[in-house]
Amino acid sequence: MIKKIFYILSLYTVATVAGSCTKLHERVLDETSSTGSTEKEVAEGLIAPVYAILPGLFQHTQYFALQQISTDQAILPYRGGTDWGDNGIYISLHKHETTSADPNVRNVWNNLTQGISRSILAINALPSSTDPNAQLFLAEARGMRAYYNLLCLDLFGIAFQKDDPQTNSVILRGNDAVEYIKSELLAIEPIVRDDTGPGRITKAAVWGLLARLHLQAAVYRDIYGSFNFTGEDMDKVIQYCDQIINSGKFVLSPEYFEIFDDANHTNKELIFAVDQRADLNGHNRMAYFSLSGDQFPLAAYPGANGTDGPGITSDFYQTWAQAYAPNDPAEMDGRFFKRNLDTTTTCIPGDDFHIDRGILRGQQYGLIRTGGAFETCPNGDMKVGKLYNNTRNRPDLPVFFTENIDFTVAGSNYNNGYRVEKYEFSRGSVSGRNFGEHDIVILRLADIYLMRAEARLRKGGGEAEALADVNTVRASRTARVVPPALTEINLDLLYRERGFELYWENVCRTDMIRFGKYEGTWTEKTNSDPQKRIFPIPQNAIDGASNLPDYLIQNAGY
Repeated sequence: MIKKIFYILSLYTVATVAGSCTKLHERVLDETSSTGSTEKEVAEGLIAPVYAILPGLFQHTQYFALQQISTDQAILPYRGGTDWGDNGIYISLHKHETTSADPNVRNVWNNLTQGISRSILAINALPSSTDPNAQLFLAEARGMRAYYNLLCLDLFGIAFQKDDPQTNSVILRGNDAVEYIKSELLAIEPIVRDDTGPGRITKAAVWGLLARLHLQAAVYRDIYGSFNFTGEDMDKVIQYCDQIINSGKFVLSPEYFEIFDDANHTNKELIFAVDQRADLNGHNRMAYFSLSGDQFPLAAYPGANGTDGPGITSDFYQTWAQAYAPNDPAEMDGRFFKRNLDTTTTCIPGDDFHIDRGILRGQQYGLIRTGGAFETCPNGDMKVGKLYNNTRNRPDLPVFFTENIDFTVAGSNYNNGYRVEKYEFSRGSVSGRNFGEHDIVILRLADIYLMRAEARLRKGGGEAEALADVNTVRASRTARVVPPALTEINLDLLYRERGFELYWENVCRTDMIRFGKYEGTWTEKTNSDPQKRIFPIPQNAIDGASNLPDYLIQNAGY
């Protein structure tokens, strides 16, 4: 039974499982080769492709684009009038004018539905396995099916209920979808372990996803309306956050940016993440997407540079500036910026060169590349100095990031917009630009504290405890600049705090909708249509289901 179903799974996944994102060894097996495989190898070969969807899903042009570029935290104009044009899809995304033909929406949809399909195939094959880990893998497959469905519900307003690979999924919406996802997570809670690391579904990951589900349940039950955050849901958020915090297994990181370093797999703040350790061939998109084309973070790779992608909007920057005025936010909050490069130094050993992290502003310094090679000092060290847009054939234009960024000619040049370098630019990868080792965060402890604070505020009567939760997170960042404690808290301040702590971590769109901010106005965005809270179902998916009348119905407003 295993061999037959796994053969189907292998055919389905052969094109996309070259890089696994779990610690399990992923092997694409056909029916013949599986005959000589051990039960352990076959069981691991069933669960690994379920996780292997995650690196592609978390690329810069997929889930990140939908969750961040649609918000006031990120904007991507035509750079220099041509670069990142892509038929205007990023401009449309930011302005809430995305259509059902958008390729990024389609790719996210395909990854989510493929993840659900792989989970279902594993769920059907693993019960026949005699491997001791088969029941654990079965629970993890159900957990990942629930996670993919949670993202599908959040982005598209639907979830898919299906157990038999030979039948059509039942389309669930609203409370039915919430209850289905919740039941799946609760079913596996007693089975999954708490020691398999952040790259797999654990008990804490289940609790964190349940907390997130209950916090968002009011939105999912009535996506186009006003939201009724019930006391029952908020109690559940508090319960699950308590379980994670009280487990003692997780610790807030004293150095904020270590959460996003190459070696973050063992960082005790991570609860659930996309496993991208070096032997798994993860991607480096989160590190290079926002950098200038003339920022080269690695002395070993003169071809590993940024791509002049999105910057933050001036609206988001001003939340920092106004919170700490008249002081500079970099002097008040270590989460905003980390200085790694001494700009007075002109020569530095290549191994000692590290670019700055966080929100990058003003004149940028770094390795100077001329004729395709880095300039060196007489002693062999790397020459460091002011950067200019040489790769863009604009040697007269300094790499000087400005606050202003928009869709005008003046606001969309290569120097416009403050940039974000949150994840470390991979220092040990085989190509520098394309591969990365850092785990991409899905859930971490700071978010758990902030979710508990929000639930306490929404329930009422828990303001003091909510303030304590927020200040616990702020006070934990002791490695450099500790942000001062807040003296008061309300939902608007909590929303701002989530932006400070979780910027560019794929939660902004979801947060904006939950806090009633998504229909607001910010740089280049004025659309206030609540029907844009979720994305269109790709037209090719609707066309593919056209033989089933009224099966896959387009979301309202598209």
